[in-house]
Amino acid sequence: MALFMQQDSERSELQKRIAAELAEKAKKKSLEADHDRPDGVDDSAYLEKTKTTTSLAWLWILIIIVVVATLIWLVVASR
Repeated sequence: MALFMQQDSERSELQKRIAAELAEKAKKKSLEADHDRPDGVDDSAYLEKTKTTTSLAWLWILIIIVVVATLIWLVVASR
């Protein structure tokens, strides 16, 4: 025989207090101007000597695929 207990859909006092504390913490954290970045990088100095990928990147990928396919064909054909 199963025992059914009536549960109220409302929050208990502890749940209300925890929810209020978490909301307050989140609000304080979002208002802070000097909080740490998640990746630890403060500026973009690590990007100084880099460049963006050119529009010919697809050509290099195609050349690599052709070279690999040619090597595979040569290995198979030499048997």
